[in-house]
Amino acid sequence: MSDALVIIPTYNEKENIEAIIREVFNQEKDFHILVVDDNSPDGTGNIVENLQKEFSTKLHIEKRTGKNGLGTAYIHGFKWAIEKKYDYIIEMDADFSHNPKDLIRLYNECAKKGADVSVGSRYSVGVNVVNWPMHRVLLSYFASKYVRFITGIPLHDTTAGFVCWKRNVLETLRLDKIKFIGYAFQIEMKYKAWKRGFKINEVSVIFTDRTLGESKMSGNIVYEALFGVIKMRLSKLPK
Repeated sequence: MSDALVIIPTYNEKENIEAIIREVFNQEKDFHILVVDDNSPDGTGNIVENLQKEFSTKLHIEKRTGKNGLGTAYIHGFKWAIEKKYDYIIEMDADFSHNPKDLIRLYNECAKKGADVSVGSRYSVGVNVVNWPMHRVLLSYFASKYVRFITGIPLHDTTAGFVCWKRNVLETLRLDKIKFIGYAFQIEMKYKAWKRGFKINEVSVIFTDRTLGESKMSGNIVYEALFGVIKMRLSKLPK
């Protein structure tokens, strides 16, 4: 059994899901995959189930009944991974915005270089974003700066969604107490890990916007990230 699980949340990713699964399995490191599918009407879950015939021991799927948000999908996956005793759990998008070749770098940062959490960072060395319009680059970049200013967390890319966690970090964070479900989920998870003294390292990656399928970005997600972080900073963390 592999010690590392890649969690890929999906909603209507039929154009990307088979290709991303095959690319993850093509890496030198033996990664397993858990797809958490929110009842995609385009048949994403059916594609994964067909691929399980080929990758029966490495590919897993959890199908949820509704579209309940990115954060709850990851928490579902985290709990599954903890139960199955994976030592390293990696968050990854289905749309190739995260390069599967970077998986081993995130894994090694935790497994060999002493990090408790490793973050695939778009902003630790310049701005490494491809195919985004300028207004979206600026929104993302300054949102991360804003979060760093408000919270004090020493990260350049606080909203990054390409993250490797050691299992003991997730076991410590009391996942049922995580409040946010959109991109603010990414901020809250990193913030709570940092406040509890875990070592978070950034690994510079190039983020490439999707070329197939539709973006899940919305105004509500941005609102939650920008205003929710103030509420998070002022509230007391659960012990």
